[in-house]
Amino acid sequence: MRRELIACAVLSLGCPNVPPVDVSMPQPDACPSVVPTSKATVPQPDASDVIVLASHAIALPNANAPSNLDYIAYERGAARVWIPDGRTGSVDVFDTATGMFKVVGGFKSEEREGKDKGKKRWMGPSAVSIGDGFAYIGDRASNEVCPIDLKTLKPAACVKLAARTDGVVFVAASHEVWVTTPDDSSVVVLDASTPGLLKQKTTIKVAGQPEGYAVDEARGLFFTNLEDKGQTLAIEVATRKVKWTWSPSCGSDGPQGLVYDAAHVFVIVACTDHVQVLDAKDGHALGKLDIGADAKVDNLDLVGDRLYVAARSGKLTVAKIDDGGQLTITATGELAKGARNAVADDKGNVYVGDAQGAQLVIFESKR
Repeated sequence: MRRELIACAVLSLGCPNVPPVDVSMPQPDACPSVVPTSKATVPQPDASDVIVLASHAIALPNANAPSNLDYIAYERGAARVWIPDGRTGSVDVFDTATGMFKVVGGFKSEEREGKDKGKKRWMGPSAVSIGDGFAYIGDRASNEVCPIDLKTLKPAACVKLAARTDGVVFVAASHEVWVTTPDDSSVVVLDASTPGLLKQKTTIKVAGQPEGYAVDEARGLFFTNLEDKGQTLAIEVATRKVKWTWSPSCGSDGPQGLVYDAAHVFVIVACTDHVQVLDAKDGHALGKLDIGADAKVDNLDLVGDRLYVAARSGKLTVAKIDDGGQLTITATGELAKGARNAVADDKGNVYVGDAQGAQLVIFESKR
């Protein structure tokens, strides 16, 4: 597969091959714990205490609306936003200092049936994780995971999986890349110990469709949700076994994305209409933050004590998390409907992919 590296200026400003080794279903240490969700919701602050963030949008290079965007990532070492676009078959890398894009192209892209049976959509590169010297790109059209050198933006050899890729995350402590493959009810573990050379290690079978990911590096745990079972799993990185099974009480639509709060030892789960904080030591429910009945929350980002939630309903919510796991809204912003999956930098600037507009929306922090 050929890859091309193309330097691109900002276009416009506007507003709005070894098969995987299956292992038997891992057993948890004890019976799965189903933890009731706290019904308590943090009182919302007075409107005068909430900052309304202004935004501007930058068109994605080579894209004709609508694009197909899912997971994006912020590269802290170089202050860049990585945006896989399934329709163009490329990854757009946005330099926040210069306002310029560089494009890594040549990925496979095609229209095929997705989760909604009978409805086709564009599939291609859709997920990215920043690792040690490489970014790892998941391509849903080719079922591949491809390393991209962070310095040169040149691709290395891809590895092909047996099923469609979804979430991709680099696990630093074990030098591995973990990939959720919901169509196969599994998580594939790739060896990334040799820079730029991925090799399949094993496949962990789970009892549902994994959605979202987070890593507790200190305790060696990988978290994912089972969207169709309404559960959140903690899997031991070393043993590949399910350690805990919790219920975040997300309702019939199930849990979506999640993040891990290392400072507080919390897991924060995105339900479609709210965000639920769980104690990552035993899974009991802490704070809950309602986003809205039609919010359709997907993935989350956490930087410091700030949680960033971009919902498809057209709303960005920034909330502060306290030591008790309670969430208080500190800022909001308006988005085009369908925009989702915010990431933030260390200054509190927020970046959201808007597929319908084929653009990157930027909110500048006011704190």
